[in-house]
Amino acid sequence: MDEFKQNKSWFDEECLGFFDQRKQAKVQRVQDPSQSNVDNLNRVRCEVSRHFRNKKKAYLRAKIEELETNNKIQNVRDLYGASVTLRRGTSLDVI
Repeated sequence: MDEFKQNKSWFDEECLGFFDQRKQAKVQRVQDPSQSNVDNLNRVRCEVSRHFRNKKKAYLRAKIEELETNNKIQNVRDLYGASVTLRRGTSLDVI
């Protein structure tokens, strides 16, 4: 899971727990493909996706607020650096 932590700064220990929970549900479904395990996997996938989506949205919201602050105080260097990283599609951790 180190690749998630390196590339996605919003991915924390709580997300790692959700990721492990999804992994366990997948293993259970593979070992016993009953309807209850399939339903459990679908429910867990939905929960994990929702959590990841909300976590990423909160992270991006905080970064946008930081960019707005840099714009207001006219910190052009950080503002330009962030806009370059957004255009390249890379992580916003350089801000």
